[in-house]
Amino acid sequence: MNAFDLNHSLREQWEFHWNHQLRARLEGLSDDEYFWSPVPDAWSVRPRGTSTAQIQAGSGDFTIDFAFPEPAPAPFTTIAWRLGHVIVGVLAARNASHFGAPPASYDSWEYAGDAATALEQLETQLDVWLTGVRELGDDGLPVPVGDKEPYPELTMADLVLHIHRELIHHLSEVSLLRDLYAHMHRTS
Repeated sequence: MNAFDLNHSLREQWEFHWNHQLRARLEGLSDDEYFWSPVPDAWSVRPRGTSTAQIQAGSGDFTIDFAFPEPAPAPFTTIAWRLGHVIVGVLAARNASHFGAPPASYDSWEYAGDAATALEQLETQLDVWLTGVRELGDDGLPVPVGDKEPYPELTMADLVLHIHRELIHHLSEVSLLRDLYAHMHRTS
């Protein structure tokens, strides 16, 4: 057994942040907050057929807004969009590519039409991710990610660090949007 358990440290990087900062910040997310846009023309998750974005991806009753190439500056995005991005682009696609989860893409995903379902999807994908990372052990971390990723020579440890940065980054943005929503919708 290694004196230093890199796999544990990588998981702890995310799990500590999730358990002590982010999870509580997502509790009670309302549908109004989920879809709220503080600016016009923000990208979001919308009922199929109601988007004006160049691309509307998704297989269910709701689609996520996209454009290719991405406009500059990039459009502002709602909590619904940010959660959709994290759930699908950050987690589910990687879970499928690296940990045997069902195939997932922006086009094939059934996006959540409400906050509670989005949070359930997030928890499910986080559980799959952390189980997959745990099962890598220390021996799986130096293995190159291969052609499943844009930089095939990077290691699984590099991918884990990248995904955790993405999670912390985007879910912190969600927390900030919740703060903004609360301040703009005060009832007192």
